[in-house]
Amino acid sequence: MSPPRDTSRLTSGRKVRVLADAKRRADPGFPDFALADSPFYLLVRTAGQYELAMANALRAIGKDLPSWRALMIVHEHSPTSVSEIAAESVTRLSTMTRVIQRLEKQGLVKLARSDADARVTEVSITASGERAALRVREVASQIFSSAFGDSTAAEIASLNQMLRRLHAKLM
Repeated sequence: MSPPRDTSRLTSGRKVRVLADAKRRADPGFPDFALADSPFYLLVRTAGQYELAMANALRAIGKDLPSWRALMIVHEHSPTSVSEIAAESVTRLSTMTRVIQRLEKQGLVKLARSDADARVTEVSITASGERAALRVREVASQIFSSAFGDSTAAEIASLNQMLRRLHAKLM
């Protein structure tokens, strides 16, 4: 895979053409499509590498990725429903139900029927869950620092803005 071209020294007209070429190379509908230039390929590849790093780091403290996702969501939004946790974490409801049941057995969350709708199970974080959430956040922070340590706040904000926009377009 060749490194991205430095367009900073190109004339304005040439920059536009290089950028247009980049968009064409990213679009599978064009003959000059290149997988290495596909944003979706790069997103999946990056997310996969992140998941591997997180899985290894979490395993060292006795946690796993699905538990990390659920715990972070409940940590920020307690109480919340199992279906909301599943939707937020992009996990099948049946899988998330098992994850939440595991977290309950570990004493990290507690389950209760919603007062508003008895069909809904609400998940609340416990004091032990709060401590566990802080511990997994420490682990996640190390990976974040490794990945984004040399990035500026503006770069991170720009990336987040673009990812939110893409997410909304795909819903």
